[in-house]
Amino acid sequence: MSKISIIKEFWDFLKVRKKWWMIPIIAFLLLFGLLIIFAESSAVAPFIYTIF
Repeated sequence: MSKISIIKEFWDFLKVRKKWWMIPIIAFLLLFGLLIIFAESSAVAPFIYTIF
């Protein structure tokens, strides 16, 4: 199962079940995860950690 098919299946689930309220939650979690990954491997890490 490819990543694209998982995303497509999740999108179809949201459309059929009318779970539009989940989109902001998923988007926030993805952005937060990217921030953590970015902060681990850069010189910006000390500044990002002070935010939290």
